[in-house]
Amino acid sequence: MSEVKLFGEADTVAWMDVASGTKRRVLLHLPELMQVEFKFEKGAGGPLHAHPHIQVSYVAEGRFDVTIDGNTQTLEQGGSFIVPGGLMHGAKALTAGRLIEVFTPQRDEFV
Repeated sequence: MSEVKLFGEADTVAWMDVASGTKRRVLLHLPELMQVEFKFEKGAGGPLHAHPHIQVSYVAEGRFDVTIDGNTQTLEQGGSFIVPGGLMHGAKALTAGRLIEVFTPQRDEFV
């Protein structure tokens, strides 16, 4: 198991631009599980989308409007949400902020 990264240090992982005002970095991953950090400028967001992966997200900083399956709720630092696979969802940053997201299985397109 020596090829698998078991510990992560955020400052060793480069940010990747994914959309206007949005960046991500994959912190750790295995085929079955992945942890990703997203950084948003105020007003940026992820458009409504769906994927087969289960996703759980933690608001590390900021304030977001999060929509899941047509229901929208405002979450602040310390809040979290879960998205079962296949549901339409998205988030908009009401302030600059960061989301820590975990996916199962991993999002192959992120690695």
